Parts: sequence; C-alpha cells; structure tokens
Amino acid sequence: MVMLRSVPPPSEGVRHEQAETTAVLDGKGLGAGTLYVAETRLSWFDGSGMGFSLEYPTISLHAISRDLSAYPQEHLYVMVNAKLNDEMQENAHDDEDKSSEEDESEGITEIRFVPSNKAALESMFSAMCECQALHPDPDDEDSDGDFDGDEYDVEEAEADGMEVDAGSTVAGQFEDADVDH
Repeated sequence: MVMLRSVPPPSEGVRHEQAETTAVLDGKGLGAGTLYVAETRLSWFDGSGMGFSLEYPTISLHAISRDLSAYPQEHLYVMVNAKLNDEMQENAHDDEDKSSEEDESEGITEIRFVPSNKAALESMFSAMCECQALHPDPDDEDSDGDFDGDEYDVEEAEADGMEVDAGSTVAGQFEDADVDH
C-alpha cells in the first residue's frame, strides 16, 4: 500500500502541488518535500525523490487542523486505514506477503502535512475533497451515490390495489414537497 520509494511524482491529474511541505507520520518527521494531490492518489516526495503515495480508498479522514494544542502548527491532517509505519519497515526489510484482512485490522496511521505557507491549507484541502469524491467507498451505505435498487412508485402501488397508510407519516413531514395530483 505505502512505502518510501524512489519514483517520479505524478504528472497527470494533479489538482494541487505544494512545495515546502513537511510530512509527519505518526509523530515522526519525514522532512520537507512536495505534496501532490492528484486524481488517482495523494503523494509526498522529499528533495531526494524518496516518498510515498496513498490511494484514496485507504484514506478514511482528511481535515485542516488549526488546534495548536493538538499539534504546534496548522496542517492538513490525514487518517489512513492501516498502520503504515510497520508496513514501511517490513517492505524495506523483506517482502513477506500479508493478507489484506491483516492489513485492514492493524489500525490507523496519522499523517500531518505541514506547508510552510499556511495560506495554502484551504486549497490543499479543497483539492483533496475533489479527488476523494472521485473514489467513493463502495461499502458506505450513507453515501450520496447512485441508488442501485428499483425505485418504489407510491402512485403505481396504489393503482395496483396497495394502500398507503397516511397516518404513518408525521404531520408536516412533506409540506415542502412538490406533488402533482
């Protein structure tokens, strides 16, 4: 999923690029580098070209943190659905295969991206929101995604002999609904 490696930064679909951004992984500073918010993944690379990429489905939360009691600088906070510190160390030492179920149950990783220019936080966050929206969670039942089931037509059901109990609705519940009768 994630490991420090030497690869070129993304070149396509980059919505935001923020130089002079420090990455802090579970409290451990990785140094200053460049954050790339691309349509396919979130990437960070230091000056030597070493870095990491996160695919959006692994990111469970991102936010702007301005709480200086939680961390001494304003930053873009990212929570990932895996323990990346352990995974990076394992990938660096050996290539043992692990089941995806084990990866998911390992916990979470907190990453803080601290730009030198604090005014960039809003555009970093907006770009992440746009890119995250391109990758909806298929298991999220509360998602605003498309409805996959059949639609239920109340008027058609009434015409077929089914009755709808009008007393089961709360008074005023549908007052603002546009109804053509």
